[in-house]
Amino acid sequence: MPDSTFVPSRPATCSPGRASRELGLKRADFELAVHLGRIRTVPDDSGGGGRRVERAEIDRLRAEPGFPDTLYERVHVVGTAEGAALMDISAGRFTRLARLGLLVPVRFYVNRYRAVVWLYLAEDLRHFAAQSVNSRLLKGRAPETLRGQLAAGVDLRARNWRGRHLGFLLRKADDPWVRAGALAALLPLVDVHDVVRDPYERAHLNRFRPAPPDQGAPGSPSALLAEELMTAQDADEIGWLRSELRRAAEEARAHTPAPRQTEPAARPAPRHHRLVRPATAHGENTRRIGSNASAGDPWAVRSPAEPHAAPTAPPTVPGDRRGPTATRAARSLRVWLRRRTPRPARV
Repeated sequence: MPDSTFVPSRPATCSPGRASRELGLKRADFELAVHLGRIRTVPDDSGGGGRRVERAEIDRLRAEPGFPDTLYERVHVVGTAEGAALMDISAGRFTRLARLGLLVPVRFYVNRYRAVVWLYLAEDLRHFAAQSVNSRLLKGRAPETLRGQLAAGVDLRARNWRGRHLGFLLRKADDPWVRAGALAALLPLVDVHDVVRDPYERAHLNRFRPAPPDQGAPGSPSALLAEELMTAQDADEIGWLRSELRRAAEEARAHTPAPRQTEPAARPAPRHHRLVRPATAHGENTRRIGSNASAGDPWAVRSPAEPHAAPTAPPTVPGDRRGPTATRAARSLRVWLRRRTPRPARV
């Protein structure tokens, strides 16, 4: 038998931070590229639960023609003004198309005025403007049905972003519980509790529930607004998510049952008991400490569950030397003197 065992070599990987620097991308653009599938990642073998990028994937991207401009164009995002200029339409028309759900945002952030700023992929906008079927939406008067929806206050930007974000989460989910957690992240908690009734399964599901996009400190107005945008609002959207969560929970339950918390084992009795000596002439305690003790037993076992109540003593005034010990000593001295002193004879 050989002295050493052959261990297959693992492909070289690097952290997302280092990969983004080598590819010339900002961290937010790198994460978007991963969500879109532009950059492939692998699970972290160290057990941290994160993702890493193989060195071969970085070499492949760097060898593409036009690097790094081509990679940057695939993840370049624009706001309303820049997107309208890119499509050669007004900002108002661009906003109306986005509210109708024809332009799907890919990201958002909350500005200093606590207003939501939606961001769109420049590649998607160019593709929408290049299609001839959409030319009537870019020029001229909008159809009557679309104008009626706008008058009714339709705004599908948040809903479309949630659908796209859910696709990002499901794309990188490699476990049934992770897929169920991605669906639960878009539902209100009351609906999650209604679908997944087992508390142990809910606790296990919450471990894989992704948080909303980072928009500030937890509890801040920006974070609360991001959490609101992450939660489904429409009845049909909630109903679809509930059905998908129920199906995903059944698959996860069949794949790996949720761990159950076992009852804590009973604490063993102490091996050594504290003994109280029997009564003596000096006035020591003669009762067994505990509920089952009898007054006639000279030995007492102190129960650990019932602490011994300390005897009350009269308060001692500072500077006064007459305490309980001094009182007993004085009483014993008087008794001894009475026994030693003869009584005077009666005349």
